[in-house]
Amino acid sequence: MEPVEINAGEYYLRQLRADRLLDDRPLLMEAFADTEHRRYVRNYRLGTLDEATEYVTLRAAQWACDERCSWAVAEPTTGRLVGEVGLRDLDFTFGSAEASVWTHPAARGNGVAVTALSAALRFGFGGLGLTEIVYRHRESNAASAIVAQRCGFTRLGEADTSQAGQPLVRWIRTRPVS
Repeated sequence: MEPVEINAGEYYLRQLRADRLLDDRPLLMEAFADTEHRRYVRNYRLGTLDEATEYVTLRAAQWACDERCSWAVAEPTTGRLVGEVGLRDLDFTFGSAEASVWTHPAARGNGVAVTALSAALRFGFGGLGLTEIVYRHRESNAASAIVAQRCGFTRLGEADTSQAGQPLVRWIRTRPVS
């Protein structure tokens, strides 16, 4: 599928970029170097421009093979990256996906995650026809719990244990009935 851009009001959702007009790589490296970010996003390390380039390339490839929709969350006037939101593990047969979101350390506490995730959910339900989107986070991540609640997710039971032995909280949101 081709990447879709979304006007999310205060923020603009667009594909991650690393070109002569706009380069998200330095801000990606800053975000992924942050201690709090590394605490919760453990499966990627972006310590070099090459690693950041691979990350941007990976996200583009995931769009192309219908595996993941991933957006840079950007300020609309400058295009400056303030986070990333995505719908991953897309399953069009069952109409399901898993949502993910992170915010650059300099932009935390400004409602970026709620605004971006709400826009991604609208696209998932309306544009992709999904019927169910899950959201998971470590039990210790209170900010993610607030994001899930504000975005209309319902918590599913007790925390499960992840592969790393960390308790994960699972939330679900289903397509609104029209």
